[in-house]
Amino acid sequence: MSPDDGAFEYLAELPTAEEFELLFRSSGWTEAVEVPSERLAEALTHAWYSVCARRDGRIVGTGQVLSDGALHALIVDVIVTPEMRGRGIGTGIMKMLIARCREADVLGIQLFSARGKRGFYEGLGFVARPDDGPGMELALR
Repeated sequence: MSPDDGAFEYLAELPTAEEFELLFRSSGWTEAVEVPSERLAEALTHAWYSVCARRDGRIVGTGQVLSDGALHALIVDVIVTPEMRGRGIGTGIMKMLIARCREADVLGIQLFSARGKRGFYEGLGFVARPDDGPGMELALR
């Protein structure tokens, strides 16, 4: 499956550890907590499904799904390089991640997203959990 934008190639593959580190550090997520390179590389080994967006062979975005393959899927680490944002790349990545979960007939698809991105994900059909809804997050140390 490849979203039709002509300029980007979407591949069902893991980024290399170096590519993932470059993307992750460009996201701004390491401002609060420093994450060692080895930890970022280790995170990739647990992906159930992954998509890379490339332009001329160079990675410009990625996203992963963690899943048990039946009941639960969690979309994480959807990142597009800052200079390529606003071109539909994140949407293309998300559509492939969601399609794979649906293809596997996963019962529930959850999302871990960056602050301030709610509107983007709502546009893809996600809804915020109500305050009394299921799900919680362990507070950072």
